[in-house]
Formats: sequence, C-alpha cells, structure tokens
Amino acid sequence: MEAFQFQGAGGKDAARKKVFTYEDYRQLPEGAPYQLIGGELVMTPAPGTYHQIVSMKLELQLAGFVLERGLGIVLDAPVDVYLGETETYQPDLLFISQERMEIIEPERVNGAPDLVVEILSPSTAYYDLRKKFKVYERSGVREYWIVDPEEKSVQVFVLQDRKFVLDQEVEGKGTVYSRVIEGFAVSIESIF
Repeated sequence: MEAFQFQGAGGKDAARKKVFTYEDYRQLPEGAPYQLIGGELVMTPAPGTYHQIVSMKLELQLAGFVLERGLGIVLDAPVDVYLGETETYQPDLLFISQERMEIIEPERVNGAPDLVVEILSPSTAYYDLRKKFKVYERSGVREYWIVDPEEKSVQVFVLQDRKFVLDQEVEGKGTVYSRVIEGFAVSIESIF
C-alpha cells in the first residue's frame, strides 16, 4: 500500500491515523485509485488489459440479461460500495435487484449488493479472497463470484445461514449459474 497524505479535519495529518474512515476516504481526489479496506487506504492500481477484457465480456452478458428482464441494475468499477465506516469497496461488477434500488445513492451504493463479482489481479487477490470476502459475507451479499483470469476459473459462493458456502467451481470449461439471478448462466469459454 502506498501511503496517502492529506490534511483531515482539524488540520491533523490523516496519514498518521491508525484507522481511516469513510469521511477520510471521501476527501481523496476524485478518481484516486484507493479502496477503504479494514480502515486502511489501499491503493489499487488500474487492472491489466486481460482483466478488463474478462470484465467486459462478463458485464455484457450479465447486464444484457438483467436489463432485458427488468431485474435491477448492473454496475461496474469504479463505483463506491459503502459497507461500514472502515469498509468502502469498488467491486469489478455488482448487481442490485429491482426491489433494493433504494440502496443506490448519488455518491455511493449504501449497503450490500445482491451479487458481487471480483476479478482477481496480482495487486488485489489477497483482499478479494480474504478481507473483502469476510466483509461481503458479514454485510449480507447474497452471492459472490471470484473470477480468476490466470486459472480461467470461476467460484460461486452463496450466503447460507450468514456464511458463504462454495456452490460451484468451474475451471477451463463449463458453465456457472447464478442462484440470485434466476436463469442467468455463463459459459466459462465465453469470458476467457
């Protein structure tokens, strides 16, 4: 993580704080490549081109399916998802059902999306697999997809009894299905 220094409220140097909050995060310049993870400002550099190609292919399928059926909305990074005073993430893709559109505010998504997709990259994999995984689980994300471009794999976790359970894991070829978006399926070969 690269340290980010700015003058916070009261003139205190926020870089010396042990725990950053959403208010600190909001003071970053627009477009600053950071996420607020566990009270740390974590720099997340721009993903590589292959990551973005995989993201685009998956987003086109997901958004097309959702919009065609009027099921809700699909958003992509960068959009802030506020999950607590020390947790504001920018998932690669997210889905919010029509019934929960009120969590979309002008500056952020305020609460857990129904489905989150994180596409692994070397700089973010630890956070996606560990810290963010636990916060998504605790916050009530109903379905979490971990997409690994290097392994050409997708893991689908579903929330059961407030814990993520591995529902599907496909590598190389095959199809994964959403449990939250009824009828939505993706052929692995179509995104890698």
